[in-house]
Amino acid sequence: MSQHPPVDEGGAFSAGMSTTVNTVLGPISADALGVVAVHEALLSVIPGAEHAFDIDIDRAEIFDSLAAQLTAFKAVGGGTIVDSTGMFHGRDVKLYEALSRSTGVHIVASTGMGPEEMLGGYFLTPQTNPPTPWPAEKFADLFAKEVTDGMVVARVERRGAAGLVTTAATRTGMTATDESLFRGAARAALHTGTGLSIRFGQQAVHDLTIVLDEHLPADRIVVGGLDRTDAITAGAPFAVAMVGAYVAIDHVGSDDADHITDAERATLVAELVAAGLVERILLSSNATGSAKGHPASTASYTAVLTDFVPLLESRGVGAADIRQILVGNPSNLLRVRAAQPAIELRVC
Repeated sequence: MSQHPPVDEGGAFSAGMSTTVNTVLGPISADALGVVAVHEALLSVIPGAEHAFDIDIDRAEIFDSLAAQLTAFKAVGGGTIVDSTGMFHGRDVKLYEALSRSTGVHIVASTGMGPEEMLGGYFLTPQTNPPTPWPAEKFADLFAKEVTDGMVVARVERRGAAGLVTTAATRTGMTATDESLFRGAARAALHTGTGLSIRFGQQAVHDLTIVLDEHLPADRIVVGGLDRTDAITAGAPFAVAMVGAYVAIDHVGSDDADHITDAERATLVAELVAAGLVERILLSSNATGSAKGHPASTASYTAVLTDFVPLLESRGVGAADIRQILVGNPSNLLRVRAAQPAIELRVC
């Protein structure tokens, strides 16, 4: 396995070199991110697990474990980890600040939530008569304020700005609440100038169309999970890339029946590159550094650099294209663009 970074850090891939990315320690130049793992989880806690009698949440132990994993990521050439779990699933901004200072790895945290089954009752049946789920406009306001005012910590404090808006649809198909989440997330991304990450439910192109309908440019959107076997069968990676959105091949290192193998992933990436779609590809492992209340992913933050890049090289993907995928594309996604003028929000 290669133990050295396959690309040089830094460099500009698009106009707007002065644009920045929101990290937990504040804005930094988008060109300083280096190699980015764009779909990962640091601390992931199933809501309510923190109250379980049989689950130990030792913050010192969690810090030590995550610090070791981030240090390993940096040692093989990594520069930035994006925690794309959103709100209420263990996101700990103060912990992430300490980890970033300690390890030197940039950390981008995200706002957003979903799918519907993972929402608390407050968001599904607020005090209305009759009880109704939140409309898109309320989700948009909640997510946007985490970018403009800072992420909420312990209800009464806000810290650094979120650097990505994220949401997910129900695996069996988008529900009405999921659609509100997607539209709200798209409006928040449009209003704040941040990128949007979506995890599709049953049909990737359908779910992408929902956020495009909110006038969010396709190149501000990344569709996750496109190395799922059902996505491959439906031809979703090429369809999403042709629309202009980013294709996240984001389970590198995973070995399960729901996803294709790393060998198949490498072939897919090579085919996308050969089709002239290199600027639409993102890679990640969907690794979970510390999981509470559910099993941790077996993948690691280092898998893309140490195991997957050699597979790409063996299929003829050149160094310039690998650098574009690992450095240039995530930098372009995460750059905060000029916010759009406020628009009248619609109830969906």
